[in-house]
Amino acid sequence: MKFLLSVILCISIISGSKAQQAFKIWEGIQIPYNSLVTPDLTTFEANSTQNTHAAVIICPGGSYHHLGMKNEGFEIAKWFQSKGINAFVLRYRVGFWGFHHPAMIQDLQRSIQFVKENAQNWNIDTTKVGLIGFSAGGHLVGTAGTLFRENYLTPLGIHPKVSLRPNFVVAVYPVISMQDSLAHKRSRENLLGKNFTKEQMDKMSLEKQVSHNDPPMMIVAAKDDPVVDWRNSFYFYKSLQTAGVESKLLLNEKGGHGFGIDPEKGGQAALWNIECFKWLHEIGVLSDNISSLK
Repeated sequence: MKFLLSVILCISIISGSKAQQAFKIWEGIQIPYNSLVTPDLTTFEANSTQNTHAAVIICPGGSYHHLGMKNEGFEIAKWFQSKGINAFVLRYRVGFWGFHHPAMIQDLQRSIQFVKENAQNWNIDTTKVGLIGFSAGGHLVGTAGTLFRENYLTPLGIHPKVSLRPNFVVAVYPVISMQDSLAHKRSRENLLGKNFTKEQMDKMSLEKQVSHNDPPMMIVAAKDDPVVDWRNSFYFYKSLQTAGVESKLLLNEKGGHGFGIDPEKGGQAALWNIECFKWLHEIGVLSDNISSLK
């Protein structure tokens, strides 16, 4: 299915010579959403002279209840855009508006479809489209990375012409497990509702869903995180390693939660973006001169 670029809504954020644009990802498709907040994807297009032909779709956190669009969305996108990586910030459906699974993963898979099927508009290589997520958004990108074989768009009558498998995943202080011993319970309730089953709980516990064909993943966490137990990240990483998935864990002693890329909030932990840029070179997503970090 093709998207019509004529359904662009321009918004008044300007970064360098590139104006951001917000795409209504469900334009013309009948899905339930609140008319006050509709799912959309805001573009931060790389300058043509810097374009690495890579892209990231960014999922802010907020306990699957609300979204930290500025700190964990737009600010992240601007940084990656400055490094020549095309960035897209997803405003996905959340519990505050009465939505539960699979609304969130439908929004993300639709966004992957959108970016890949329209890649030529931003000069993007469709083999270099990855995801970055924070907190509950980290769970969402992890879901897309581990459950990509399940097409959540099919029940909506949508049949993508592209793979829904992301080419890499970065999860920052992520929610991972829905098990009682590890779960961030507010995120679990907003994702699954109050009356979830054990089957639903197990399926959305991503440490149980890892397989060998999952994309490369990088995980960032701090042991002093007061919101999401850092062992979510640790056990997820162990599962990835056991399955032979190319993966990297940046586990910091301090940093807390919700720091984005602000060192004043997270200290060394908030410099994960620098390490991520290097890692993208290591896994072959980027091939430009790494000196562009300076």
